[in-house]
Amino acid sequence: MRRREFLRKGALAGSLFSFGGSVLASTNILDPFSSKHTFNLKYAPHIGMFEAHAGKDVVSQLEFMAEQGFTAFEDNDMRKRPLAEQKRMAAAMDRLGIEMGVFVAHNIYWKEPNLASGKQNWRDEFLAEIRESVEVAKRVNAKWMTVVPGHLDLRLNLNYQMANVIESLKQASAILEPHGLVMVLEPLNFRDHPGLFLTESPQAFEICEAVDSPSCKILFDIYHQQIQEGNLIPNIDACWDEIGYIQVGDNPGRNEPTTGEINYRNVFRHIHNKGFKGILGMEHGNSIEGTKGELRVIEAYKESDDFL
Repeated sequence: MRRREFLRKGALAGSLFSFGGSVLASTNILDPFSSKHTFNLKYAPHIGMFEAHAGKDVVSQLEFMAEQGFTAFEDNDMRKRPLAEQKRMAAAMDRLGIEMGVFVAHNIYWKEPNLASGKQNWRDEFLAEIRESVEVAKRVNAKWMTVVPGHLDLRLNLNYQMANVIESLKQASAILEPHGLVMVLEPLNFRDHPGLFLTESPQAFEICEAVDSPSCKILFDIYHQQIQEGNLIPNIDACWDEIGYIQVGDNPGRNEPTTGEINYRNVFRHIHNKGFKGILGMEHGNSIEGTKGELRVIEAYKESDDFL
C-alpha cells in the first residue's frame, strides 16, 4: 500500500474511532479526505499543525494542507532550514498550488534593543539578515517576511528610539524594494513578550507611514492585538492602508478560532468585505492533541469562514 494512502486510511479510521461509534452513522462526519473545501480567505497553516495526520515529513504536511483546501502556508523557520529542504518545499508548493506566507527575516530573540538603540553594529547585523532573507524569499517564492524591532532601550528617550527604528527600516526597505518583497512589522503583546519596542497597531501604523515604502507594512496579529488593545475591527480599519499580512489566534489560549473570546466569523467577514486578498496565517496551537484536534482545527476554520 502506498504511504499516502496508508496515512489517509489509518488517520481517518483513528479519528472516527476517537469520536465514538455513533459518529459512523452520522451523515455529518468530518471526512477531510472526501473533497477539497473552498475557503473564502487564504488561511495558512504552519508545519506541525497537522503532523498527527501527515507525519513529520514537511512535504507530506504540505500535501495534507492542500487536500483540505488550504491555498497558503507559513513557516517562521524557513530561513533556518537547509538549502535542500527549502528547495524541496518550494517545488511542493508550486506543484500543489500553495502560496508561501511569512517567514521570520532576522533574529527576533535579541535581549538587547537592537533597532531602537541606533547602534551601527546592531543595525548592520539586522541589514545583513535582511539581505540573506531576500535570497530565501526568491528560493521559496515568498513575498512577505516578519520583522520585530526588538526591545526598548530604557536609557534612551522614546522619540529617539522611534527615529532609530524608522531609519533602520528605511535602509531595509531599500534592500527589499528592488525585489518586490515586503517586511511586515509585528506588534507583540506585553503579556507574552514584555519589554518590546513595538506593541500596538497605531504605533506600527506611525512607523510605516514614516518609512513610506511599499516594502514596509504591518503584520496585524489578531491574537496579540486583542490582548494589547482590543477594539479589533476599528483598529483594523484605522490601520488598513498599511496592513500587509494578518495572523490568527484566539484568546485566551492562542488556539484555533471558536476556542476563546474573539468572534472570528465577524472579524473574517469584515476582512473579506474590505477586499483583503492576502494571507491570514494560522499562528496558533491546537486546543486538542492528536488527529481529533487537527480535525477540530479544520472544522473551526470552516465554521468561522462560513460568513457569506
